[in-house]
Parts: sequence; structure tokens; C-alpha cells
Amino acid sequence: MNRSLQFGIDRLLADAELRRPLAGRRVALLAHPASVTADLTHSLDALAALPDIALSAAFGPQHGLRGDKQDNMVESPDFLDPQLGIPIFSLYGEVRRPTDAMMDSFDILLVDLQDLGCRIYTFITTLRYVLEAAAKHGKSIWVLDRPNPAGRPVEGLTLRDGWESFVGAGPMPMRHGLTMGELGHWFIATLKLDVDFQVIEMQGWQADAAPGYGWPLGERTWINPSPNAPNLWMARAYAGTVMLEGATLSEGRGTTRPLELFGAPDIDARAVLAEMNVFARNSAPHWLNGCKLRECWFEPTFHKHAGKLNHGIQIHCEGPYYDHAAFKPWRIQALAFKAIRRLYPDYPLWRDFAYEYEHDRLAIDLINGSPLLREWVDDPASQAVDLDRQTCPDEAAWKEQSLAFLLY
Repeated sequence: MNRSLQFGIDRLLADAELRRPLAGRRVALLAHPASVTADLTHSLDALAALPDIALSAAFGPQHGLRGDKQDNMVESPDFLDPQLGIPIFSLYGEVRRPTDAMMDSFDILLVDLQDLGCRIYTFITTLRYVLEAAAKHGKSIWVLDRPNPAGRPVEGLTLRDGWESFVGAGPMPMRHGLTMGELGHWFIATLKLDVDFQVIEMQGWQADAAPGYGWPLGERTWINPSPNAPNLWMARAYAGTVMLEGATLSEGRGTTRPLELFGAPDIDARAVLAEMNVFARNSAPHWLNGCKLRECWFEPTFHKHAGKLNHGIQIHCEGPYYDHAAFKPWRIQALAFKAIRRLYPDYPLWRDFAYEYEHDRLAIDLINGSPLLREWVDDPASQAVDLDRQTCPDEAAWKEQSLAFLLY
């Protein structure tokens, strides 16, 4: 075990010198259930126990400070913490950007959010919003950095101009490869923000070290950062399986393995898997590398296709099947959509519903930051090389751009 490993919160708690600039200032915390110390104390409680920190407020992102809210557009209320007597403000309730009154409640905001390394995960949008608000109000933002559990690999189309949304914080690929602290620096540079910002960096984190390849597997306990993020394998697959939120297929919500599997009552998953292999073998065999796909059956207890037997596929990105450098979750899910479209040309694949407060654009397009992925799936003539031709330049450009912001 790497006993020198410390996340940002652990370093802040252990080092009084790091905390010195907080003395005499009103301190707030933006956190969720995975905001815990090495001994699993919640960061809010750990900070409250320090005599040299004056907590004045706390904030919760989507799913709430307590992580109790399940799904898209299920909002959390503001409340008064019964133990600490401080206000807990929701940034996924009546507002998603902090109000003037919320900003008046603190001098320095500590951001301690475990991310999943995916553009659509809304905690990074919340980071952008609090940075913009801090620049406007002359407040300070400190990110207490945590690992990107998906590691450094980059994958997916870059969000196109005009496609910013709560699930699209800026022009980056789906799988961005950065930590929250690194993203903070990128937002400030990209948006040209004048804000007092610093990162309490991790100590001893190795971004691509085995066996976790991003997450310190065996050294730190995984805590769900959101209700359907139960383990590291989900975090690895998420940059692909999150697209299922914009599809009529079940993504496994209502099962014990959400966002690691997908299916529906009216598809033949064995045929889908065979078609995926045929399509990939002819033009892009590397798309299927780094994992194992397995036919499965499941019956969700809630959400899409609840109470019905679904025929599906599980993505195994763990154990002997996982190759960190080769695994391409976004392309695997794109390939699954393509196989279904080829087998069932008229299948109602795309879900039309209100998604993250957007009512006029399809969820699948919001998720991908443009219609390009959907158009590729629906085009009978398109091949894997066509998607790669659009995507590979985006990935290469992001890798080059993001180098300037790497802290580890």
C-alpha cells in the first residue's frame, strides 16, 4: 500500500500551514457523499472539527450533499444542517448557478467532489458555474483534488459550438482525462476568468498506475459519488454507457450493475453482439479491445423497462479482460447502437424527453455535444472509419491542449 497517498482533503487536514490562509475567513464546502477522508469521515465533519476553520455554509451538487436523489431533474432542497447549524444550499434545485445570496455566505469555497472523468458528469459543470460566480463576486475557490478514476485516456467527439448545456460544460471530448483541479485551471484559461483559485494537489497519486489505472484500487475505499456510480468498473465504462440515457434501451438503472450493462425486452442481444463483432471486424477491430462483452438477462426494479425481462450485454472492464490503454467505452457503445440500427432499421432507438432542463434538443445530442454521433448511427452507409475520421482529430487536439494543465 502506498501510505504516502493523500487526496487534497487529507493534505489540508494534516497541514496547518496549508490552512493558514483560511484563518479568519468564512469557509464553505461543496461536497457530496464521496467527499470523505482516508478514514471515511465526511469532509464536512472533518473540517467542522478543526478549531482554525469557521464553516459558514455548504453546497450540494446534483443528487445532493447526501446523494439521495436518484435521477435526471430530481431536485434537492436547501436545508439547515441540524448538527452544524449552517445552511446547506442546493446547486441542483431551484437554481444550478449559485445566487448572490449564496455567494454572500462565504469568503472561500472549498470544492471537494469526486468526479468520474466524463464531460457529461455534471459536477464539472457545477465547478464551472462556481468559478464564474466567484470571479463576479470576488470570492476564492480552492479545489481539494481527487483522482480521475478513468485515468488519462481521452475519447470521444469534442462538444461543438452552441451545444453547451448542464451536461456539456465546454469544448472537451467525452472522456477528458483530467482531475477536477486540472479542469479548474482549464476553465479559467478557456473562459478567461479573473478569479482567486488554487488547487490543493494530491500527494502520491499516479494517474496510470496498475491495478486501478486512475483509482488507487486496494488503497482507498470507493464511495458512490452519485447513486448509480457503485464501483470503479462503472466509472471506466461510463463515457460510453452514459449515452444510454439518451436511448430507449435500459442502462441498468434498477439493477445492481447500472451503467455497466444495457438491453431491452424487444432486442436479441446475442444477435446484437454478433453484429457488433462483424461490423468491427470489417473496419475497426480495435474498438472491441480492452474488455469482454457478455450476453446477459436482467429485470430492472425501476426506471426504463421496469418489471420486464431485458436481453442485454454487460461490459466487463475488470480483471484479466481489462486493458487500460486499449479500452474504448465510447466507441463500444456507439458500436452497439450501430449494430441495433443495422439489425432493426426502424427501432425507436432515441429517447425524446426533457433532459437536464433541455426540452427542444434530443438527449443523445446533448450528451454528445452535437448530432454527429446520432447521425453516424442512423446513416446506413456509414462505417467505423467515418466516425474515427471525425473523432480522432478531436482527441489528438485535446491531448495536446490539455498537456498545459496536467498537475501530475
